[in-house]
Amino acid sequence: QVQLVESGGGLVQDGGSLRLSCVASGRTFSSYSMGWFRQAPGKEREFVAAINWSDGGTYYAYSVKGRFTISRDNAKNTVYLQMNSLKPEDTAVYFCAARRGSRWNPRVDYWGQGTQVTVSS
Repeated sequence: QVQLVESGGGLVQDGGSLRLSCVASGRTFSSYSMGWFRQAPGKEREFVAAINWSDGGTYYAYSVKGRFTISRDNAKNTVYLQMNSLKPEDTAVYFCAARRGSRWNPRVDYWGQGTQVTVSS
């Protein structure tokens, strides 16, 4: 079992920045590839970014590429999502996700509880 706790969400103006953190506890964090998803009101949950535990390879949704950066610190059991140049359409609840294995796969094994990000225009 892996427990994921997100933090760092909040209210920010259009063009601002936020950094989300997700701390994992339970099984060996470094055995899991990690990702971020988001869900806006009335919409389905969508993939945002992911990072492999094996080689640090990263993946991004087209809508955030060049603005968001995912990273991880295995010593701290933490994955980060640095979000720059935020737009009102980035407003959503952001969820941390863990996938067992060396490379990211969208078939998530564990979810966090989510953290709200609101971007005002």
